Amino acid sequence: MATGKKTIIFDLDGTLIDSLEDIAVCMNQVLQELNLPIHKMNDYKYFVGGGISVLVENSLNALNKEIGEELKQKVTQRFKEIYDQKLHAKTKPYEGIYELLDELTKLDCNIGILSNKPHEFTLAYANSLFSKYSIPQIHGQKSDVPKKPDPIAAITIANSFNTPCEKTYFVGDTMVDMQTAVNANMIGIGVLWGFRDEKELMENGASFVVKHPLDILEIIKTGCN
Repeated sequence: MATGKKTIIFDLDGTLIDSLEDIAVCMNQVLQELNLPIHKMNDYKYFVGGGISVLVENSLNALNKEIGEELKQKVTQRFKEIYDQKLHAKTKPYEGIYELLDELTKLDCNIGILSNKPHEFTLAYANSLFSKYSIPQIHGQKSDVPKKPDPIAAITIANSFNTPCEKTYFVGDTMVDMQTAVNANMIGIGVLWGFRDEKELMENGASFVVKHPLDILEIIKTGCN
């Protein structure tokens, strides 16, 4: 249905939206309720990227305490309850993201979103912040689909656009995203305004690393597909 168009799949948190403060505040609230030490916001840059289960594990493991499965489940459930109470006001697109999406729309590109954030949260934020772009493929973590860096979800999105994987761009801010691009045989674009640094992105297979959203536009314009 969309043969010949350029296809770009975006990660959500740390790539399209800056959600770190809201995630940190919610998780710290959970830890406080359970009489556990809280973390600095900057610590959460290294806790996120793998979905809620990884966030919980990293947050608890960093406490250097004996962590049981019951506690993990309790923290996971309470975090979902707190985080899901509303769309969080401090979670917003990074500067330049709307301009990038405007230009990609003008170029008639296919746009998809693939996140390890739970699917219902991913949809809520995408529909709230990016509704004007009518993005047809928006996918978060689902129980019946492996999480990134497994490539199956990314490949499914590319297939839906009739775009070969090797001509599809995958844009993200962590090693998980770059590993996803490599595993799916896609062109990985790492972004430096998110949660991780250039070293991590390059070591995990980024074909490009960019400092500003509009730098992605130049890559897309000069690309071969």
